[in-house]
Amino acid sequence: MNIRTVCLGALAASILAGAAIAGALDEPKMMAPFFTDASMKTMKSDADMKKVWAGMAKGDQAMMMKECNDAAMSKPHAQFCEKLKALGGSK
Repeated sequence: MNIRTVCLGALAASILAGAAIAGALDEPKMMAPFFTDASMKTMKSDADMKKVWAGMAKGDQAMMMKECNDAAMSKPHAQFCEKLKALGGSK
């Protein structure tokens, strides 16, 4: 087998695996509206979070809730997911 083919295959597999691991909860453009600061450390008030949630596309809401309901995916975002579920996001 050609070494070039093997290397290109390995590169393609690593790119696809990296894309599969990153989800909506890891996307700054999806998460930023829920936070008050650029470092995304301080969440907005419940009322503001509910407004942001209500203004999101249903597909984005479903993707975020799917990840929040997955224990492995939500672990780094546990506080955010708890708040989202409490605000009615798990409907």
